[in-house]
Amino acid sequence: MKKNCKLNLILFFLVGFLFTSCLIPDTRFSGQKEVRNNYGLKIIETAEEYNHSVDLDSNCRMINLDGYIQDLKFDIKYATKSNFTKQAVYDEAKAFVRLPVAKALKLVQSELSGNNLGLIIFDAYRPYSITLKFWEMYRDTNFVAAPWTGSRHNRGCAVDVSLYNLKTGIELNMPTIFDDFSEKASWDYPNLSDEKLANRTMLINIMGKYGFTVYPTEWWHFDFAGYEKYGLMDIPFSYLEEN
Repeated sequence: MKKNCKLNLILFFLVGFLFTSCLIPDTRFSGQKEVRNNYGLKIIETAEEYNHSVDLDSNCRMINLDGYIQDLKFDIKYATKSNFTKQAVYDEAKAFVRLPVAKALKLVQSELSGNNLGLIIFDAYRPYSITLKFWEMYRDTNFVAAPWTGSRHNRGCAVDVSLYNLKTGIELNMPTIFDDFSEKASWDYPNLSDEKLANRTMLINIMGKYGFTVYPTEWWHFDFAGYEKYGLMDIPFSYLEEN
């Protein structure tokens, strides 16, 4: 009995280690010391750290949504001036997410396709350095992630999305445009047309069905369940594209 209890305890800690492998990659095998930023956050910012996390848990892999899911439409706002910064802050119009997030989005899109609808992707993974830039420009945690917590986008576990008609390619009539920081952007703002209310509800319901939770002040922002398992990253799109 004691032997079995000891074995179970070892297995418990082993599973726990693997479960948190995306959160803070183990540096013991690389010979590196763990480094935290000025806010006490561990940021995955080297190829070695990222690859190590993927070796420990394949769910940590970042997936390029372009080509992974049929009928997605991409309008990466931060690669344009059509965002609150009024400037392009991404060098490339790319959308990466963690593997489980990509799988969930594929299920969302599959169901939407049956209704002649598709997802528009406005943003997905966002390097932590961009979050710092946003904070310097707009210090309101209702709409911009604080640098001392980081964003779910930095973890590869958040997406900014809308819906469009597959035949026409036109976005459905939604409450506001992307990056509208007014009260109308709230997920439950009531004073909207019946069409806008119905479209917002449809988006929230189908995303919720597959593990996504809408952000209270932004109808377009959805966080994936279990995001806290995954580490904050500041890996450039160019590296993720190559691997």
